[in-house]
Amino acid sequence: MKKARFSVRKQWLLTPGIGVFVGLFVFLTVLSPVQAEARNIKVGVIDCYSGPAAVYGKDALNGFKLAVDEINQKGVLGGKIEFMKRDTKFKVDIGLGMAKELVMRQDVDILVGTISSSVALAVSDYAKNEKRPLITWISKSEKITGAKGHRYVFSCGENTAMAGKAGGVALSKKPYIKYWVAGDDYEYGHAIGNAAWRNLSKAKPDVKKIGESWWKPGEPDLIPYITSILAAKPDAVIFCTGGRSMTNIMKAVKATGMAKKVPIWIHSATDHAVLKPLGSEAPEGVMGTIDYHFYYPDTPANQEFVKKFQAAYGSMPGFPAFHGYITAKFIAAAYEKAGSHDTEKFIDAMEGMKIPSPAGELEMRACDHQVVLPMYLGVTKKAADKNYIISSDIVTLSGDDVMPSCDEIKKERAK
Repeated sequence: MKKARFSVRKQWLLTPGIGVFVGLFVFLTVLSPVQAEARNIKVGVIDCYSGPAAVYGKDALNGFKLAVDEINQKGVLGGKIEFMKRDTKFKVDIGLGMAKELVMRQDVDILVGTISSSVALAVSDYAKNEKRPLITWISKSEKITGAKGHRYVFSCGENTAMAGKAGGVALSKKPYIKYWVAGDDYEYGHAIGNAAWRNLSKAKPDVKKIGESWWKPGEPDLIPYITSILAAKPDAVIFCTGGRSMTNIMKAVKATGMAKKVPIWIHSATDHAVLKPLGSEAPEGVMGTIDYHFYYPDTPANQEFVKKFQAAYGSMPGFPAFHGYITAKFIAAAYEKAGSHDTEKFIDAMEGMKIPSPAGELEMRACDHQVVLPMYLGVTKKAADKNYIISSDIVTLSGDDVMPSCDEIKKERAK
């Protein structure tokens, strides 16, 4: 009987069809683990693609697409990165609904995007509950990776803590004492205003806030607000405007000649994505801060990025394109390092990871999942050899100079 069982087993293994199947099964499950799990990485993009803020959403998406095309030439873990986008229309309920649809119906591995900080914070809470990573690329509230940060949220863009410190410290070196603060009455507007004032008053305790003005995001006519501010005769003004209001405030500043009457600081006022759509309506003499310029620093890596972006889309990249580009690069590098599609391994790989970029080597800080970025302070000015406004007299502040410490992040989260 034993001999009979041995013969049957031997004959079964030697049967050509079954033998090939068994050999293939062993190879896929034992000898080639990477090939066995090879599949595409699914990314859900949620951002604003309608209304005034769409220009920034589209710029970020183009940067992301450019990187994805580069990455997919080689592939990631035997597959590629695929993505699908959804329009938040700059509304929290719609953005949260789109995030849920992408996770529950499309089963995406990662969520990326968002201009609105309010949308980002709502989706961040959802991502935490679902244990699905969210990587923001424009939303700037420091709460995203600060007080309300957690294991499943990352930021590939600068935040209000960084921008506020850059602006506050720069303004503290000016002779201005009396300030007026004004901007969008929502998360980002108040976050950037608080950060700038917090850092300014700390560096220069004798400054005074003589008034504030707040309007709904996207308010079309801001000239009455400017008229009121000028009547109060402040030494300087801090405008706290985001995606939906940047075009409106810049046009109003130009139309009223405000920048010639009083010094103004607006974070992102010097960015190309902000200035290009304005054309001749872009004001000169406005102080601004941003973490990327296509013309600065003038390095081979940045030149190559700009060349590829211009060839693909016929325009120069702004800071959203830069953020979208490095988001895809971080995703690919983290999956390769993890060697798996496992979410927890992906997060572990992202923490502390460094990648090359058009702005130099960038680190995803492990303590708060915030990318470490330089900040460039400048003043809007018409370029002598170009038909558009650029940032002039640029001063560079390193990421370490403008970021809160990890101990400060821990204290904020503990509250």
